[in-house]
Amino acid sequence: MKDIIEFIIEAKQNTYAGKNNQVESSRDGSVDYEYYKGDYKYRDSYVGSKYFSGQEIVWVKDNPYWSMNYVGKVFDEPFSGDFLKEALKRCSTERPYRGPALYEENDYTYLCNVEGDFNWFEGRELIFYKNKQVYELKFNGGVLK
Repeated sequence: MKDIIEFIIEAKQNTYAGKNNQVESSRDGSVDYEYYKGDYKYRDSYVGSKYFSGQEIVWVKDNPYWSMNYVGKVFDEPFSGDFLKEALKRCSTERPYRGPALYEENDYTYLCNVEGDFNWFEGRELIFYKNKQVYELKFNGGVLK
């Protein structure tokens, strides 16, 4: 499982968060990213912008193995997509879902709480600008058996 978790981190850093590997939309109005390495394939697909919903899936040898669903919204400006992407690049093998528990830069603060483990989890991330909440996302997922 360690290899899959490391692949997910690499995929996240090389798709949405890294502003790379955007591919053709898989559904009407979706924005999609894909990343491949060996027997592993990752796809992140979401719809919406200020209010949005999406899903990340990892396949192993063309078989769905892991998935994470998410839904979120931007409450107010000045939300920074670049700040969010910097936080997401900092996911770790202990927390491969979204970003770290805490990340701060300039006037922005990112918080992420997760319950469960890689096999079955749920969580919530928040972004504040000068102590005012500007963003929220809820996520859940796990191994597909």
